[in-house]
Amino acid sequence: MRNSITAARVARTIDGLRRRGDDGVPRAPGTASPARALHRRPAGSRRPRVVVVGAGFAGLGVLRHLEARLPAGAADLELVSPTDHLLYTSLLPQVCAGSVEPRHVAVPVRGLLRRTVLRLGHAVDVDTTSGSISVVDRDGSTSELGWDRLVLAPGSLTRVPDIPGLAEHGLGLKNLTEAVYLRDHVLRQLEHADACVDTAERRVRCTFLVAGAGYTGTELAAQMRGFTLEALGRFPRLTPEDLRWILLDQAPRILPELDETLGDGAMKILRERGVEVRLETSVAAVTAASVTLSDNETVPTHTLVWCAGVTPNPLMEKIGTETVKGRLVVDENLSVPGLSGMFALGDAAAVPDVTRNGAPAGQTAQHAVRQGAAAGRNVAASLGHGKALPYRHRDLGFVVDLGGTDAVANPLGLHLSGAPAAFITRAYHLLALGSGGNRAHVAADWLLASTGSEQIVQLGFLPSPNATIAEAEDTHVYSA
Repeated sequence: MRNSITAARVARTIDGLRRRGDDGVPRAPGTASPARALHRRPAGSRRPRVVVVGAGFAGLGVLRHLEARLPAGAADLELVSPTDHLLYTSLLPQVCAGSVEPRHVAVPVRGLLRRTVLRLGHAVDVDTTSGSISVVDRDGSTSELGWDRLVLAPGSLTRVPDIPGLAEHGLGLKNLTEAVYLRDHVLRQLEHADACVDTAERRVRCTFLVAGAGYTGTELAAQMRGFTLEALGRFPRLTPEDLRWILLDQAPRILPELDETLGDGAMKILRERGVEVRLETSVAAVTAASVTLSDNETVPTHTLVWCAGVTPNPLMEKIGTETVKGRLVVDENLSVPGLSGMFALGDAAAVPDVTRNGAPAGQTAQHAVRQGAAAGRNVAASLGHGKALPYRHRDLGFVVDLGGTDAVANPLGLHLSGAPAAFITRAYHLLALGSGGNRAHVAADWLLASTGSEQIVQLGFLPSPNATIAEAEDTHVYSA
């Protein structure tokens, strides 16, 4: 309850009343803004500037709570993000499979925030001495932005290890560009296969390999297997026997981050769908026409989807303080030790999880949402409004949507599968979307997908030469 926006507004009201003396005259908030910040404030303003980097669950959560907790005029709020929306990444496999339209998983920033200035661009450097960040715009220009409080929540990028050919030929699934391209790519392979006269080449075109059996990879393999089976009705020369979907992971079981019961339930559904699961197996090399596995088997295919992990945004390594596997170390209040006025959270921060003896919290939306609320509260407290409290997390369970009425979930420790799990899973996604408009659109998409036939069309938004993970996720901006 203390993490809700409503609770934040109530806290602001109580704090405002507390600040008033018996004569009804407002008391000074007692905010001790650093003297060095004066030259960095907007002209004519004496308010502190709070800059948040990242428009994911964590970053937007901070700003929503700040807008709710801080009185009007208490601070200038600014958001730095390369996009003008929060991307609900949990539904990206459904975007690939066509059951949800791309725009419907993009929650508009301007629909969630009222007092925040949006600056589109990538934050690529932080100067802790002058209190400024460098922002690279889409056109390549760079600008400097000063801050009195800096909140770093830039999220993560696809981890691309040094595997021969992976960077050139692997496809990612971290944003809408990659999701729409992957759908187009799969349909394009089916088109080529349908036109093939050579049986072996047809088989190659119809073979799809997904590396990484975590949430994304497992959901993608299950849902895309169903999608391509349905699509075969539009390709008269292809049969179900031509299709081959392979899911592999170097772990001994799928969904290794979840309890074994959920993993076993998902494995059963995958096998019933006809997905080949290869465990304790990894990718050794990739070419345009094949993938070599760690057991020396070579799989002829034109499709490798890389879902085997993420890496923190490279910005975190430029702060100059301690990191753990690229994640910036923070204390339980989400503050960066040794740097006054700086906070970090989300996938790119090593936030201590008290439920795991202080080990870094998981890189999940659940943690990001709750950390956003905690950071919003603590940033407001640093400005003299409210009281700072340490981050606390209580696991509510996990959901895995495998398409249709197939799902596994363990809400509040209760293990579910089949239709009940699918209902809980979709109810959770609608609640987590955070926007009434997006909820209505996604619910309508699901209804249409369950009652009508799939539209088998390619959108062609991204040319093939630009489909690498580095290009689609703009990782090149951090290497300048």
